[in-house]
Amino acid sequence: MVTTPTRDLTLEEFLKLPETKPASEYINGEIIQKPMPQGKHSRLQAKSVNAINNVVENAKIALAFPELRCTFGGRSIVPDVAVFAWERIPVDEKGNITNVFNTYPDWTIEILSPEQSTTKVTKNILHCLNHGTSLGWLIDPEEYNILIYPHHQQPIFLDKEEDVLVVPDLVSDLHLTLGELFGWLKL
Repeated sequence: MVTTPTRDLTLEEFLKLPETKPASEYINGEIIQKPMPQGKHSRLQAKSVNAINNVVENAKIALAFPELRCTFGGRSIVPDVAVFAWERIPVDEKGNITNVFNTYPDWTIEILSPEQSTTKVTKNILHCLNHGTSLGWLIDPEEYNILIYPHHQQPIFLDKEEDVLVVPDLVSDLHLTLGELFGWLKL
């Protein structure tokens, strides 16, 4: 994770900068570049997006997006997976998805990378929860566990293969255990 000190850079000025790879986030006046995703991270991210969209997209209930910039509450963050209720997806005058999402996701999923700060990622999840997100996941692929952050509730720690993952009501038809999720890493 690279933190770039800023000279009182505003959010508006940050949003005019060219995108970086990997993505940079604007948090409390600082530009923080996310770490480059590695194998476990990429696999869990792709499978999560596919699993969620397989349950909700055809019925137009919600849509999961990988690495989508979400700007709200004075921050511009890029969750590993951002899930939006169908009616909250920003669209243009033609009914197409817009490029800019100036709102919070309904569900945010972060997948911890080896060199990533758990505290920094948790702060992003809490920022989302404080602005309307109903649920956050923090997946730790090295420790094979998940911290689930329900809105206005105590976090839930899951570390057993048979543990059923808590999902938002929006995606209630998604049934997944911790073992199934981490099973995606096996070849």
